Amino acid sequence: MPDSERIAELRPSYQDELARGTGRFFLPARTDCPWCLGTDLRRKFRTTDLIQGKPGEFVLDRCRGCGHIFQNPRLSQEGLDFYYRDFYDGLGAETTAKMFEGNGSKKRFRRSARALRRVALPGRWLDVGTSLGHFCATAKEVLPDTRFDGLDMGEGVELAAKEGRIEEAYRGLFVDLAEEMAGSYDAVSMFHYLEHTLDPHRELAAAHRALAPGGHLLIEVPDPESLSGRLLGRLWLPWFQPQHLNMVPMGNLCRRLRELGFTVEVAERRDAHIPADLVCATWFLYDRLLPRDDAPWLPRRPGRAARAVRFALVWAFLPVLIAVYGLDQLLNPLVRRTRFSNAYRVIARRNG
Repeated sequence: MPDSERIAELRPSYQDELARGTGRFFLPARTDCPWCLGTDLRRKFRTTDLIQGKPGEFVLDRCRGCGHIFQNPRLSQEGLDFYYRDFYDGLGAETTAKMFEGNGSKKRFRRSARALRRVALPGRWLDVGTSLGHFCATAKEVLPDTRFDGLDMGEGVELAAKEGRIEEAYRGLFVDLAEEMAGSYDAVSMFHYLEHTLDPHRELAAAHRALAPGGHLLIEVPDPESLSGRLLGRLWLPWFQPQHLNMVPMGNLCRRLRELGFTVEVAERRDAHIPADLVCATWFLYDRLLPRDDAPWLPRRPGRAARAVRFALVWAFLPVLIAVYGLDQLLNPLVRRTRFSNAYRVIARRNG
């Protein structure tokens, strides 16, 4: 079915939901930090959905005590369902699959697998937040004797098992399923997963439960202390509103892991950097000037003239985007060695 027909088919249900307003998608605002429970909070910024363009405003607050940055007020489960819909599945499924199948993603997946291989050779590996299982399929090239399982909320994890990218699929919340996995895994990975979760403390405890003694937890997340985030402000891709609920500084994460009974073996920023900050910020800025693209959360389809103007302007701007993308790649060797790196990696061993 062409996208225009799928969008038209979905529009009535989206409009019914939006007619009731977006305020109902949020929980009451917190007066304390979800990480340390401190009450000295400062507004960081207010923004909109720069990725899909769904209606709504989102606020990030920063705890002055521990540096934790979090969405406040936070989306409820109903809100999360609304803003995730048609991103990783539905209308967005094909785009998401192409992103994970690209050479850039595969290179990053191989680096991550090699990072763990330097400290351990796991027999069983659980990838939490695996989506379509593309990390597992690529990591198998680096660790051919490792069995990879995957866990996610969406239907993609079941498709990953069906297509052979993972051995076993768990569909649901990690904090609910960890008990049945107790001590089963030599490695658990969370690649750009923890920032999406409602309660990172419970997710880390679940990882401790699922790991066997001596097993390793591999985490990669956006770095809220990155100088790129300060420079680009709300245009910095890793803020990724409204999906990113909690942004954990590296020091906070390492301390919590030690409290849970882990030994931190690796904590670094260099290898986890994803060179896309400038091109994404450029696109977000330019996209504000364009007529809207058709989407089911818009009340009606943009007119033919508006669609033609957008199409022409996007193609006219494409050389600029390509040039800025090239600049991201050119600067990558330098940026990843500085505090402009946009992500960090932690590898921790579960104590015996």
